Amino acid sequence: MTDAAAPRRLRVLAAMSGGVDSAVAAARAAEAGHDVTGVHLALSENPKSFRTGARGCCTIEDSHDARRAADVIGIPFYVWDLAERFREDVVEDFIAEYEAGRTPNPCLRCNEKIKFAALLDKALALGFDAVCTGHYAKVILREDGSRELHRAADMAKDQSYVLGVLDDRQLAHAMFPLGDTPTTKAEIREEAARRGLFVAKKPDSHDICFIADGDTQGFLAKRLGAAEGDIVDESGAKLGTHEGAYGFTIGQRKGLRIGTPAADGKPRYVLDISPVDNTVTVGPAAALDVTALTAIRPRWCGRPPESGEAVYTAQLRAHGGETEVRAEVVDGAELRVSFAEPVRGVAPGQAIVLYDGTRVVGSATIATTTRRSTAAAGAPRQQAG
Repeated sequence: MTDAAAPRRLRVLAAMSGGVDSAVAAARAAEAGHDVTGVHLALSENPKSFRTGARGCCTIEDSHDARRAADVIGIPFYVWDLAERFREDVVEDFIAEYEAGRTPNPCLRCNEKIKFAALLDKALALGFDAVCTGHYAKVILREDGSRELHRAADMAKDQSYVLGVLDDRQLAHAMFPLGDTPTTKAEIREEAARRGLFVAKKPDSHDICFIADGDTQGFLAKRLGAAEGDIVDESGAKLGTHEGAYGFTIGQRKGLRIGTPAADGKPRYVLDISPVDNTVTVGPAAALDVTALTAIRPRWCGRPPESGEAVYTAQLRAHGGETEVRAEVVDGAELRVSFAEPVRGVAPGQAIVLYDGTRVVGSATIATTTRRSTAAAGAPRQQAG
């Protein structure tokens, strides 16, 4: 929701993580004349167990930083406890997806289920018009009253990928004050300093906020337990063992602990993860080439695509580039995608986000992939979650 789309004074709930982006976003919304209230989401049932040192967005110190920023801006501030909802919808989903051999994106899930579902529903019930966040993306109001989600003005900071799950209703109540800013992160920090915001020099959050030490494999092992299985090559020959197939992702190269070198001396990568027999299959990089995929649970950002196959660009990970695809929605429930050029590192559980120029068409969860055979003649490989 841009100011041009909403000239009236709005009641805005600003989600303040304790970082510089959300603080500047809240300040800009207040400066634009809106009635802004800041809120920090308490997402951990035990905040002290989350990382310290300003690396995450869920610590006690983060809530203190957000409160100080709200005080400087001059807006009311509250802390809302959504820890139980976060645990059920994000953390437990994350664990279940890895256990099933898939690769989830918890940040995208958090936007879908927490910031623009649980938080938005509560905000609307309390009479707020919009939820404001520090994401770098744009919402554009069309003449017919519909809204579109677009990439940020600065592609280097664009975060539209993790917002590709937002539907028309959620876009109608979303505000991203940083999306029109073609400036560097350094300039955002300078703006924060000019505004007197203490978080101007605070490091960006990174990694997964609920994994305190950044050790995803260790986090999963504590919750799922050790489950020794085999690491095999494409022929099925055993190369080594692992302590849990859930600790691997498609395309992974490091940490395989294979004692036997490949015949060609080249590195091997994770090709398949089978939770059924607890087996991890590895092979050459070329075997990762994906030519097509199917995706389920599509969500459209505004108007859905027209029927029939069409050309789009697609993004397959939060910090990945664009690739040209042909895509078609089948029976409203499945997205079938073929790539103009093979891509690598595509795994079931990940999100594919489709774009028409800068407009976000929508997203879906990858269910199966089709790989180009590494043999001169042979059927394409199928990899399913």
